[in-house]
Amino acid sequence: MIDQERLVNSFCELVKIDSPSDEEEEVARYLTGRLEGLGFTVERDAHGNLIASEEGADPLMLSAHMDTVEPGRGIKPEVQGDRIVSDGTTILGGDCKAGVAAILEGLESIALDGGLRRPVQVVLTRGEEIGLVGAANLDYSMIRCRDAVVFDGNGPVNTITGASPTYMRFDVNIMGRGAHAGVEPEKGLSAIRIATDIINELPQGRLDEETTFNVGLITGGTVRNAVPVEASFGGEFRSHNTETIDLLRMQVRETMRRAREKYRDATIQEELEMMFQMYLLDPNEAIVQLVTKQLRDMALQPNIHPSGGGTDANAMRLNGVECVVVGMATNEMHTVNEYVVIPDIMATAQFCQNILTINQRARA
Repeated sequence: MIDQERLVNSFCELVKIDSPSDEEEEVARYLTGRLEGLGFTVERDAHGNLIASEEGADPLMLSAHMDTVEPGRGIKPEVQGDRIVSDGTTILGGDCKAGVAAILEGLESIALDGGLRRPVQVVLTRGEEIGLVGAANLDYSMIRCRDAVVFDGNGPVNTITGASPTYMRFDVNIMGRGAHAGVEPEKGLSAIRIATDIINELPQGRLDEETTFNVGLITGGTVRNAVPVEASFGGEFRSHNTETIDLLRMQVRETMRRAREKYRDATIQEELEMMFQMYLLDPNEAIVQLVTKQLRDMALQPNIHPSGGGTDANAMRLNGVECVVVGMATNEMHTVNEYVVIPDIMATAQFCQNILTINQRARA
């Protein structure tokens, strides 16, 4: 039986372990101990992803990621009514530790009840928040699963990601010419001024129902009284439309070309990289039918809708694992206002338990 006190305590214990992207080692050691205590053989691949396996044919993958965004150090979770929140100075870390806690509770509940269940591989990745790098570098030769449930969606468990966009990142570096800002500024060529001119030429915000564009990083200069020699900025664009991605890629390149034409004495360099590719969920896939049936059996109506975000499922699908991303009870992710709804995380853990045990009974 899913135990609320045990689940809430497990979640709070998890979020107190700092694990910003690329600093997941402590939480990986903690999770290794928890999973070994449940009888799994736990391994790490070359990238540091955690893969917990057990005997049995046709295992189902349960997946979430170990890293969190900043500000995510020294998290102090608080239970306020039916919500878990932070103290307001940090994120809560529900993304994605609510998913991790639900997986652990589902497995532990089955173990304590002594019930039969479908074999499982638990895959907990690194670096999801910085471009799905853990899933992209996952050693798929260690994965025996054809199907997976990824616990990394916003909202309750019946919220299913029906489509996810292609995501492009870009970084621009500008070298101008320095000068004393008060004595001879006319001899300088401000890298910051060039950067702002370029940014003003780029689109911003929501471009259409399928597409967004954002400049989220900018740095430049060293002191107030010098014309800045160097500046850089970075951003992203994402869309569910392949043609739109191609057009935006060309627009960024063309904007840089015009800037180089205008500022011939400056050096302007850009780098664009596709971090993950889009997918559209097929309702006829076996894993989609299994998930939606289980939700309906729990009297939860599947809410399938497109997302503007990416998850490890984007990378896993490219590597032959059919995935469904479900909600994990987290809301207002990536903000200090993030919260987890306790009845929702209970339902997520119950779903995890049921999809393993009910499927096992159907197979028996």
